[in-house]
Amino acid sequence: MSANRKLSLKGMPREVLVELLKAIGKERYRADQVVRWLYRHRVAEIGRMTNLSKACREHLESLACIPRLVCLKEQAAGDGTRKFLFQLEDGETVETVLIPEKDRLTLCLSTQVGCRMGCKFCLTGQSGFTRQLTAGEIVDQVICVVDRIAPQQAARGPVNNIVLMGMGEPLDNLDEVVTALEILMYNDGLQFSSRRITLSTCGLAPMLAELGRRVEVSLAISLNATTNELRSRLMPVNRRYDLETLLAACRRFPLGGRRRITFEYILFAGLNDSLEDARRLVRLLGNIPSKINLIPFNEHPDLPEFKKPSPERIEAFLNFLLERNLTVMTRRSKGAEIRAACGQLRSAAASSGKKAPLPAGRNS
Repeated sequence: MSANRKLSLKGMPREVLVELLKAIGKERYRADQVVRWLYRHRVAEIGRMTNLSKACREHLESLACIPRLVCLKEQAAGDGTRKFLFQLEDGETVETVLIPEKDRLTLCLSTQVGCRMGCKFCLTGQSGFTRQLTAGEIVDQVICVVDRIAPQQAARGPVNNIVLMGMGEPLDNLDEVVTALEILMYNDGLQFSSRRITLSTCGLAPMLAELGRRVEVSLAISLNATTNELRSRLMPVNRRYDLETLLAACRRFPLGGRRRITFEYILFAGLNDSLEDARRLVRLLGNIPSKINLIPFNEHPDLPEFKKPSPERIEAFLNFLLERNLTVMTRRSKGAEIRAACGQLRSAAASSGKKAPLPAGRNS
């Protein structure tokens, strides 16, 4: 930490917080109190932590702060999807999406500013990589959205599902992501169940074992092709970790209880939507506890080479899988009109190549 820069309490692991408080002569249980203030009460100022002594609060304020994302823009689609553009302290921006479903609200979080995986069908990947998000910046997306929708929660219910499939590749930022996941699941904090959190990866196979060792969450694999030739064209990561390597890592991934791995399969017209592709998909996943999420491609003018299959083609692919007793879901695209659908996230800063200007006042 530089002489002029304070530590961020938000996103700080509990044990690090214990050591910080110990250094100023405070007991271990004080860390639990701070955690509750940060994530249950979601205070914005250390001075409001009223069960800490005034001297403790002043000492803590000299060392640390509670940063807060700034919401620069919020958009709503006709289907109820809401997209938030958040500004970080350095002026970079990320997007977060709230997706309403029949019995729940799902929040899609970003884990990086941009992405370096370079998937050809993803606008985030086409924008390049700027930097990793900190654990605090990942967690703060949840806090800011929860606070913004609080007036409507009585009617729509709370945010109860978290998916890490916004901007960035979560396994490319594993340490910060794991810390953020642990904080999201604190019993005295935000209290998300591990079964309500899903991490989606494009296939950084060596990191899957480390993820499974360190934290228990649901896993989704962005598959999208049944041959190495096509997957390498669509997803450059496949040149390092091919299908055989990736699926072997999936077979070794620890699945607690009756969990299964979700395989996300974006359907592209004329590329991967044939019955032969479906047949290969059945063979690839045959001995993996799995469910398949079929996602018809969300067409976008910046990606004219990719098209959505016809409804008949989608139906034939789906029926082929169902007839072979696979568990399959089709995801209806939401938020496409505000560029909030799968693969369409790209922040204003990333689109323009410039940082968003810092506003005169902070709000969230």
